Order: sequence, then C-alpha cells, then structure tokens
Amino acid sequence: MVKRIMTVDDSASMRQMITFTLRDAGYDVVEAADGRDALTKLNASPVHMLISDVNMPNMNGFELVGQVRTNPAYRFIPIIMLTTESNDSKKQTGKSAGATGWIVKPFKPEQLLAVVKKVLG
Repeated sequence: MVKRIMTVDDSASMRQMITFTLRDAGYDVVEAADGRDALTKLNASPVHMLISDVNMPNMNGFELVGQVRTNPAYRFIPIIMLTTESNDSKKQTGKSAGATGWIVKPFKPEQLLAVVKKVLG
C-alpha cells in the first residue's frame, strides 16, 4: 500500500517542491495551503504522515498539530515541522503540541526523504 503524506504550507512553490520530492520517491501526496485547509482535507482523505510549516495564515502549524492530536485517528501519526524557525523555544513549542520532528528550511530533498523513511518505516 502506498503511504499518503499531507504537506501543509502557505507557499505554493514550497508545496510543489515537497510534493515533487515525495512523489518521486513513490509516496502519494495531499497538499493543503494552511492549517484550516489541512483539517478539512484530513477528514476527506486519511493520511499516514503530516509535514507542516509553522508560520501560516488562518491556522499556524502549532495550532494544526494540537487539533490533529485531538483526533483519535491521528493521535499517533508522525508530524514533521518543516519551517524556517530554528530556535529552541519554537522547537519546544512544537514538541509540546505533539510534533514528532523538525526540519529547518531550506532543506535538501534527501534530508526530507531520510526523515520520512525513518518515521514511516
């Protein structure tokens, strides 16, 4: 079974780059423009993993992670924050919200794939 990953970022070019990287590696990808869009799409299309930016309009990545973790179906899925934020307090906020891991932008495609393979098994 092909693993489905949702990528959430308000930058269309960033979503395209992540999607291209993941699809090239054989994953199915669902894109969302912000946290609110992601929650709507999660209800319609189950995923195995979430990759989210932090700074987005409507609902930021931390709020999204908190909301996703309240859903029993998504309580334990891997959630990776992919963001320009690199300070420890932001990372701690993400971890407290329920994020599994953290990648700082700009990222290398092989770095993203290594994390995805590690957490999806």
